Amino acid sequence: MRDLDLGDGIIVPAELLRATTSRSGGPGGQNVNKVESRVTIEVAVDTLPLDDEKKTRIREKLATRINKDGDLRVTSQSARSQLANRDHAIERLEALLRDALKEQKPRKKTKVSRAAKRRRVDEKKKMGEKKKLRRVRVDL
Repeated sequence: MRDLDLGDGIIVPAELLRATTSRSGGPGGQNVNKVESRVTIEVAVDTLPLDDEKKTRIREKLATRINKDGDLRVTSQSARSQLANRDHAIERLEALLRDALKEQKPRKKTKVSRAAKRRRVDEKKKMGEKKKLRRVRVDL
């Protein structure tokens, strides 16, 4: 396995990653029943060479992928080859960690423009007129 490069000079050594294999589902004939081609890569978030703030950000953004032991897990079974699945899982793990570490710009609040408000009210009035014309007049 190779080291993960998270950008900004952050390198996660391959020794921190654990890879396990299992039988994959889906098409593949007899190969599916014999070969363990599914690859799961795990890394303990606490062991990552990051400061506490970045670890917290990873825990928040990737909470659905982190188990109760604090391990971040990525699985790949898209290819028939174990090697291709391992490479794919490592790339996905690297991308997930990179995206989680990216700082998001704070959102700027915006107001609805006066023209947009006017268009909305005009559209409502048009719809009201259309419905008024549909009404059936009953003269007794």
